[in-house]
Amino acid sequence: MPPKKKEAEGPPPLIGRVGTSLKIGIVGLPNVGKSTFFNVLTKSQASAENFPFCTIEPNESRVPVPDTRFDFLCEFYQPLSKVPAFLNVVDIAGLVQGAHEGKGLGNAFLSNIKACDAIFHVTRAFDDEDIIHVDGEVNPVRDLQTIHDELRLKDLDYCQKQLEPLEKNVAREGKSGDKKKKIEYDCLVKVRDVLQDNKWLRNVTWNVNEIDVLNTHLFITSKPVIYLVNLSIKDYVRKKNKWLVKIKEWIDTNDKGALLIPFSGALELDLADMQTQEEKDAKLKELGTTSALEKIIVNGYKALNLIYFFTSGKDEVKAWTIQVGTKAPGAAGRIHTDFEKGFIMAEVMSFADFKEYGNEAAVKNAGKYKQKGKEYVVEDGDIIFFKFNAGAGLTAAKKK
Repeated sequence: MPPKKKEAEGPPPLIGRVGTSLKIGIVGLPNVGKSTFFNVLTKSQASAENFPFCTIEPNESRVPVPDTRFDFLCEFYQPLSKVPAFLNVVDIAGLVQGAHEGKGLGNAFLSNIKACDAIFHVTRAFDDEDIIHVDGEVNPVRDLQTIHDELRLKDLDYCQKQLEPLEKNVAREGKSGDKKKKIEYDCLVKVRDVLQDNKWLRNVTWNVNEIDVLNTHLFITSKPVIYLVNLSIKDYVRKKNKWLVKIKEWIDTNDKGALLIPFSGALELDLADMQTQEEKDAKLKELGTTSALEKIIVNGYKALNLIYFFTSGKDEVKAWTIQVGTKAPGAAGRIHTDFEKGFIMAEVMSFADFKEYGNEAAVKNAGKYKQKGKEYVVEDGDIIFFKFNAGAGLTAAKKK
């Protein structure tokens, strides 16, 4: 008897949409600093007035992902074109308690969140008499719980509506019924139980079949969350605030492992209004602090399970966005579909090796320049030269 074929090993399946044009939405109660944060991120003119619901339609923009590796390659090659990776950001109007039942502008807001793939959850931890709080007083822990419950209850309502017809179908057809429908039904029952237990779907272990079901329905509470705590400039600089410990305790209890990033919307807005980088650097040096934007953008990009590889040369240095776990042919297809169809090999060097040895020839001489086949899983920061068959022999293809 011939030996059984081993199943191809690879990264575990990811919860969420498959693609590279994924979005992260800015979520929170009204007047916590969402639109100010969006304006700073994108240097756009989204409204940031001092009253609830000033953002009626979601504003969307894209933000370049800061990366010293990209900067190094641009400095080295001095290319005619420079194209970094981008983070797609959506500013979503504020939710209020009862949004899952349609209160405020709840239904539209929740639909906008569902269309995103990850969440920046902004909460406010500063007092300011000039900035109205929708509940009258600042209490970020209460605010976090409000949003947490609204999104969970919206998922629960959706789940129960999907279960009703499936339950009848499974009960009617029994063991001889559609196996896919039975798998979906069992998964949605588990989803319902998790949500009724006040948990988020992302904090539960799921098998491959269940992940397929989750990726069909794209539940809000299956999306990654980064918690952004908006502090006053004073508290941000001194790294102290009466709410921070309580917020951390709430996250550890309700969303263990999620990232918390303190920032100051007021400080970032001041910096955004300055004309030169020298002015910004001088201001930060005077205060003895740093901007949080780079950390926020980079981690937002990672939350979407996105990485990028580089193609580089005198014509162009470009970062090509792919999902974690993408194999070489799929990465080649990001440049052109013909690259994927006729894929032969990927010639790969890591950025670290390129920087250490100084140029491509030195990397080759050191034996660090590798030829990889179809099963190679591309790593973040790889510098790649693809070869593909265009139908008339071997063609070297390198996007510049």
